[in-house]
Amino acid sequence: MGKRKFKEEEQVDSNSEGNISETCFSDNDEYLENSNDGESQTKQDDETVQVVGDFSKESKELQLESAKDFEDYEKKKFSAVDFTESTMKAIEDMKFEYMTQVQARCIPPALTGRDILGAAKTGSGKTLAFLLPAVELLSRTKFKPRNGTGVIIITPTRELALQIFSVAKELFKYHNQTFGVVMGGANRRGEAEKLTKGVSLLVATPGRLLDHLQNTKGFLFKNLQMLIIDEADRILEVGFEQEMKQILNILPKERQTMLFSATQTTKVEDLARLSLKRAPLYINVDENKEAATNDKLEQGYVVCPSEQRFLLLFTFLKKNLKKKVIVFFSSCNSVKYHAELLNYIDIPVLELHGKQKQTKRTSTFFEFINAEKGILLCTDVAARGLDIPAVDWIIQYDPPDDPREYIHRVGRTARGENASGKALLFLLPSELGFLRFLKNAKVPLNEYQFPTNKIANVQIQLEKLISKNFYLNKSAKDGYRSYLLAYASHGLKKIFNVNQLDLQQVAKAFGFTVPPTVQLTIGASCKDKIYKGAKKAKMTGKEHYVKQKNNKGSDNRQWK
Repeated sequence: MGKRKFKEEEQVDSNSEGNISETCFSDNDEYLENSNDGESQTKQDDETVQVVGDFSKESKELQLESAKDFEDYEKKKFSAVDFTESTMKAIEDMKFEYMTQVQARCIPPALTGRDILGAAKTGSGKTLAFLLPAVELLSRTKFKPRNGTGVIIITPTRELALQIFSVAKELFKYHNQTFGVVMGGANRRGEAEKLTKGVSLLVATPGRLLDHLQNTKGFLFKNLQMLIIDEADRILEVGFEQEMKQILNILPKERQTMLFSATQTTKVEDLARLSLKRAPLYINVDENKEAATNDKLEQGYVVCPSEQRFLLLFTFLKKNLKKKVIVFFSSCNSVKYHAELLNYIDIPVLELHGKQKQTKRTSTFFEFINAEKGILLCTDVAARGLDIPAVDWIIQYDPPDDPREYIHRVGRTARGENASGKALLFLLPSELGFLRFLKNAKVPLNEYQFPTNKIANVQIQLEKLISKNFYLNKSAKDGYRSYLLAYASHGLKKIFNVNQLDLQQVAKAFGFTVPPTVQLTIGASCKDKIYKGAKKAKMTGKEHYVKQKNNKGSDNRQWK
């Protein structure tokens, strides 16, 4: 497909994409490594491994202890903690000097063997808060490959697993322990071979971990010393509750456990009760803060009618080509369409969504991480936990499902205690009620206004392009349909009411003069009805369900 640009606009610099990261990954054993650059360690004769710390007996009830005793560790240097020399050298190489609040409160008690239930705002630095104690445990117990796996870290998505793995790689630089990651989409046979040889620290997604626990002979996990569950609320949200229960039943009960969750829901409490057995320490660094997001994050919203949504997005991206921008969409098909369209008209963008093969997702992820500038279009696959450096803008083009999702999306910028960033939420006039929910969730937003005369008027050219280009036309139809599907499945139906959408105007944002045919079911017992063109541009009826599989919902389980 050839490229073109809209005539009214200036030509865009096409070199805004970054280079693919020079990772340590290869096709077969890409995510399973041994850190052999470090110092030699004393031989261990016994196959079993000593446990660090003294613990109380198991308790059926989850009894939490406050972390007040450890509050005086805040604003301390890493050098104030009794790390091994190898770990301290790695921290210095990573240019870290001061601990964040969650690190200062988690690391000291974790080093003594305490179980921890942590609640921290996204971007708070919790990855190091659990990785450093894990690395220290393996180092101090002189854990060897023949001992099997000593630490397991469970995380909801492949991208987050890769990110934790990359941080672990840096921390293990001067250690001799092995480390790796297992996840859906990777070479299972290669993973199994490495596991049988011994992987001291293992990062895993729930589905693939359960698969190996049940089916990989020679996977030695009886010496497990520490279990870390990261983004527990997200793990449960995407449907891994049963897998987690099975995993907890299989793993040894005598272990140290650390569980982190941005929100404390009933399901998270149940999971904590099952996994935390040793009078856990509760650490919440955000409980006394007035805002649920970073204080240095500038947040705003813009009220934009459906027919002008793409025009405003197009104008915004044209003016911010030298910035690092993430744009969130509600479905894979919508990401694909907008990526194809923008790249075709010489606005270079990257795309990240669940319909991509794992190799493509991985290369795109690292390419954007290492880019100084660029635009990434994505679904919520990138909204949780990922640490993408120096993101200038977070654009929520399609509405989040609830305030929690909003918070996790904007958490991709202003990460860290001194970082800053900006976030912009697109809202239709009918969606302004969502602001009340955000206010109740302690999310402060200001209204941004864009003068109409400053918005690029390329609607006619867009419609001509979509009508003449077969591939873009098909992609636009898929994106339009998936947008309606996602909208119809929104959790806050009183605000995001698919019945109130003007399909004629929605279709214009996708480049159509007449809305494409969409097959919908009205109510549970009614017959299918097909909405065609302007005659049915306004949907009527009590409730609408689209027959085809919900693309937004189908993203939920794709990361295992």
